[in-house]
Amino acid sequence: MELPAAFKTKYKSLLGSEADAFFASFDEPENNGFRLNPRRDRPADLDLSDPIPYTEWGYYGKVSGKSLDHQSGAVYSQEPSAMFVGEVAHPKPNMRVLDLCASPGGKTTHLSSFLQQSGMLVSNEIMGKRAKILAENTERFGLQNTLVLNEDPAHIAKNFTGFFDQVLVDAPCSGEGMFRKDPDAMAYWSPDYVEACAKRQREILTEAVKTLKPDGELIYSTCTFSPEEDEQIIAWLLSTYPQFDMVPIKKTAGIIDAKPEWANGDERLKNAARLFPHLMRGEGHFVAKLRLTAPIEEAGYSRRQESNVSRDQSNLFADFAKENLQFKVDSHQLMAFGDQLYVMPKGTPPLNHLRVVRPGLHLGTLKKKRFEPSYALALALDRGQFAHETEIDLDDWKKVVHGEIFKRNDLPIKKGWVRLFCRHQPVAFGKVVDQTVKNYFPKGLRFMAN
Repeated sequence: MELPAAFKTKYKSLLGSEADAFFASFDEPENNGFRLNPRRDRPADLDLSDPIPYTEWGYYGKVSGKSLDHQSGAVYSQEPSAMFVGEVAHPKPNMRVLDLCASPGGKTTHLSSFLQQSGMLVSNEIMGKRAKILAENTERFGLQNTLVLNEDPAHIAKNFTGFFDQVLVDAPCSGEGMFRKDPDAMAYWSPDYVEACAKRQREILTEAVKTLKPDGELIYSTCTFSPEEDEQIIAWLLSTYPQFDMVPIKKTAGIIDAKPEWANGDERLKNAARLFPHLMRGEGHFVAKLRLTAPIEEAGYSRRQESNVSRDQSNLFADFAKENLQFKVDSHQLMAFGDQLYVMPKGTPPLNHLRVVRPGLHLGTLKKKRFEPSYALALALDRGQFAHETEIDLDDWKKVVHGEIFKRNDLPIKKGWVRLFCRHQPVAFGKVVDQTVKNYFPKGLRFMAN
């Protein structure tokens, strides 16, 4: 790979005798990985012989995006070194967590695995198209406690001041760790671009810190090697906000201390972590964890979002729930966006002035005189939470994801909604009429399976 000349000059100076091994790593094959969804049955057909040592659910390998395991949310494809970020964050159940720069959703889904559907996870992406992809991935992974927003950091800070127990800023960066995976990323790289990214990162962090509670945790990460965007950003943060202390990060599998000498010499920077591709099996990352000891701004919230669901809408859903759901939904947490019905996480603050993509779990669509459950609901429920569930074989699964109907003579009901499983993984809802299952797999997601 022909690396930019200025890039090579820079890292020869920084890495010294290690530089040749660092440059040579860009000519090695990229590292692929995937994480298991702990809320799903473990797929029987996956090769789990090569676990990633620093994360409970991670494995080296590649999963097809047109496989059952991927479609059902049993796995999430993610670059191995990126998994270290979620592992460092490791939120506890019932925390309120913000993933500020979240698309496409790898770190959000990882955080959710620790939260176990408790607390609240706010997943934000400033770019509209990317926010939609983020929402799709949170739904595929079956998240129930997650708000997906399409906002800028300043507006997030204004609406969630002093709200979160933990904030993750996986910052937009110069992407040097993407060169091997996406050589086109080199076309954007220049010393000036690195400086522009560092300026933007300081702006994002200036807003992000306002959203933390005292004793809250800030995790900062990038997929670049640039000291201007890594150690120097954390040095700036510690200098600007003395309320922060650094939290030591446990390093293993070739992960090393960050380098104070690449910033202002503050020895606390060694607590952060560097992941270099010539030292470990990954594309590269930088991760720092900090704890806030005193508030930066006082909490600005006191109310929760009130339900806007009418009595007629509530009755439509109640009729469906009585017949089909084996659990109760708190009517105070219901939220209607047009004809779409959601259940919000408990304690959701007012959302009136925010660009909301997904205000919680999408329950379904309010039709005239009936309620139609969503694809997201089919993937989010635990086994047994829907009244009528049935296993289908792989051939019928291929028909479902392609948008076809199919027939079965052993269905649990003659008429009504049924939740479909294949190899113990949730797939979608179908509508049964006698022995025919009408297809409700979303048209925009249909594909020809492998």
